[in-house]
Amino acid sequence: MIQIHAQKSVAFKTDDESPLPQWIGAITDEDAHIPSNRDYVGTGTVNAKGKPDWKATAPLSRQSIWLKKEMKLPADVRKATMKIVGLGFYELSINRQKVTDAVFAPLWSDYDKTVFYNTYDVTALLKKGKNQLSVLLGNGFYNEQGGRYTKMKVSYGPPTLYCSLEIELKNGRTVCIVSDNSWKYSPSSITFNSIYGGEDEDARITSSWKPVVIQKGPRGVLRQQIAQPVKMMEYFGVKSRHQLTPQQIAKASNAKHPIPAGTFVLDMGQNLAGFPQIKVSGKAGQQVRLYLSETLTAQGTCNQKQSGSPYYLNYTLSGKGEKASDGKRIETWHPHFTYYGYRYIQVEGAVMKGDENPDGKPVIEDIQSCFVYNSAAKIGSFECSNPMFNRAYQIIDRAIRSNWQAVWTDCPHREKLGWLEQDWLNGEGLVYNYDCRSMIEHTLQNIADAQHANGAVPTTAPEYIYFKGKWLDPFAESPEWGGALVALPFLYLQHYGDDRMVKKYAPQMFRYVDYLQSKDSCRILKQGLGDWYDYGKGRSGFSQNTPMPLVATAHYYQWVKLTQKAAAMSGKTAEANRYAILASEILQAFQKEFLHVEKAASSEKSSSDAVVKDAVEKIYYDSGSQASNAIPLVLGMVPSQYRKQVLQHLIDDIHAHHDRLTTGDVGNRYLFQALLENGYADLWYKMLAHDDVPGYGFQIKKGMTTLTEQWNPEMGASMNHFMMAQINNHFLPDIVGIRIEQGRVIIAPHPMGDLTWAKGSTQLSNGKQVAVAWKKLADDKIEVTVDTDKDVEYEIKIDYDETEHDDGTYRGKHVFVGKCAK
Repeated sequence: MIQIHAQKSVAFKTDDESPLPQWIGAITDEDAHIPSNRDYVGTGTVNAKGKPDWKATAPLSRQSIWLKKEMKLPADVRKATMKIVGLGFYELSINRQKVTDAVFAPLWSDYDKTVFYNTYDVTALLKKGKNQLSVLLGNGFYNEQGGRYTKMKVSYGPPTLYCSLEIELKNGRTVCIVSDNSWKYSPSSITFNSIYGGEDEDARITSSWKPVVIQKGPRGVLRQQIAQPVKMMEYFGVKSRHQLTPQQIAKASNAKHPIPAGTFVLDMGQNLAGFPQIKVSGKAGQQVRLYLSETLTAQGTCNQKQSGSPYYLNYTLSGKGEKASDGKRIETWHPHFTYYGYRYIQVEGAVMKGDENPDGKPVIEDIQSCFVYNSAAKIGSFECSNPMFNRAYQIIDRAIRSNWQAVWTDCPHREKLGWLEQDWLNGEGLVYNYDCRSMIEHTLQNIADAQHANGAVPTTAPEYIYFKGKWLDPFAESPEWGGALVALPFLYLQHYGDDRMVKKYAPQMFRYVDYLQSKDSCRILKQGLGDWYDYGKGRSGFSQNTPMPLVATAHYYQWVKLTQKAAAMSGKTAEANRYAILASEILQAFQKEFLHVEKAASSEKSSSDAVVKDAVEKIYYDSGSQASNAIPLVLGMVPSQYRKQVLQHLIDDIHAHHDRLTTGDVGNRYLFQALLENGYADLWYKMLAHDDVPGYGFQIKKGMTTLTEQWNPEMGASMNHFMMAQINNHFLPDIVGIRIEQGRVIIAPHPMGDLTWAKGSTQLSNGKQVAVAWKKLADDKIEVTVDTDKDVEYEIKIDYDETEHDDGTYRGKHVFVGKCAK
């Protein structure tokens, strides 16, 4: 069996006699002119001004290449196992048959720390006699040198391959094929590929094979890929078409992008992450160009202003496609190593099938959008009597899927970075609806790799970008983001009843909270992004309503409290005691710094009409915003004697804003929890069940098919973010009433507002389903149907008015009638 050779530069090894693989490619690291010692910004060679000089890098260093190995097997194959890393991304074929339908493999990482490899059973693809291994390599995040739009330039080296194929033959022999200098390479027909900028392919290009060179390869440790692969999961056809007029083309064209006559725009009906696939006929050398976008300009052309420009795809025809019944040669093409967030496709240089074609342009015989996302299973469902809530659930799902790639990204176009706060702030919505176990484990590995030597955890993982200047302090490290290191293991424990992640990452938690302690001032933390993208006047961004130190310090307290638990669970008594003391000190400082107790004069008239003035306490935190009060309420930071007044201040603020929220990325979670946990479900419902801004219904009214970055999509920014999806945390646990708490299943429906029914389901960690459906009856009664396997035990939380149900636990399918528990 192939084992991992446990050294820093990890190798695949069968036994002492078997050869070790080598990193191979088309160009050495030295000839590529990419320094091997990468910093956070990413560097090319340095020019005279001291800045990275990406123009000095060798063209071959960013070229997509084919690598091949031909071999002859003397007997039939009993079993064959391939372990492979192709960086940035690879496509593996054996005897011209693709080994997997995964795309963008392996999942990206900080290649200085971890390099993920994949394992495949390839027994059925090999045969006695001649065989050929072929690997197509692209750049991915491993080698982003720019060229069009890019968020950053960062390269760990030129494209490279490392693999080992162990073959057990039926004659008893074992053969091991590894990547070494016996392989050959050829530039592929993909002439440009960038994860941020797009891809060009010239199908006329043929192979020209040369010997490979031995490369240094990445510095990271090889690890078996943890999360599920990314695949083409769904497909969407054309919804509508708009032919651009000469006037529109003239207004939209510019020197950088002259739009040719005959250009048209397709609406694919769904914003998504992925790429188009075309079937096209035409002559060799003709080119089709595709621009992609989420929105359109006033002229009706694709608008990439908010999503990263320029991004486009070029395909040059070979003229040698499959012969159709009408004699045409049809070529099928989609990009291999790039994706984008888009709904619209601007087609340049071609016509659609059935169009008049006096100029003999290439003909698009068919086109579809390939929705590309992580193949983790969807395990949850939700539906209720409110159509807007149902649609909100759908557009949130589309946004989550779009941003579930190798990491949970912020957006599928402009950044594609693993911003960490959304993973745990939307944690319940994720784990109740999708199988997140491997993804949480994968994310925690990325976070651990990103943790700095001083214990700091950056806002993104993998950390491909390093913030400088005025952006350094708010963006480099924010406790609401870096705290995912602490929050995710406890989400894993809460939902799956598994403490492995807590214990595994406890040492990293210790280092992180120690770092936060080193940055505090009298136990107040003053760094980070605060309640990012909250709702106020103008375009969202930095918190407008809630002071950043309050948000930062509250999360500092939360992470210390949870780390105290992690220490206790890990048997680290001294650390647990130390963090208990630290948490107490933070709490005291929090009250001193942020708690306001005001005496306000109020008046009442006595029976004799004499005016009597009383002193009424007005108690709130800091600015008194919704987030300012909701966060300490949910985190248990409010002294018991003040909880009622602080809660009332929160409710008053909501009413003062016409029963609308003012919170953002961070505050939403706490605002929603504060209302639902304190008997204000009807207000929570009213706050969200409308089509005004701020709210989910407004985005739906404006035709959004994915959740947007801002509460008001008309203000711009990304149209495909899931960071504001916190309503999804409550569809199943609160409205439907399925709660999972460390192995316990609790059924506690919450009818609210004008809801008359709701239903939903989820899957337990053992794969068993739990489904609940409830409907309102007369006299404020509710009928609840619970359907589970007979070996699934659950508790029911409703007040029975019938005596046939005993308190306690149930199994299997039951129907309950009663009133919701208070």
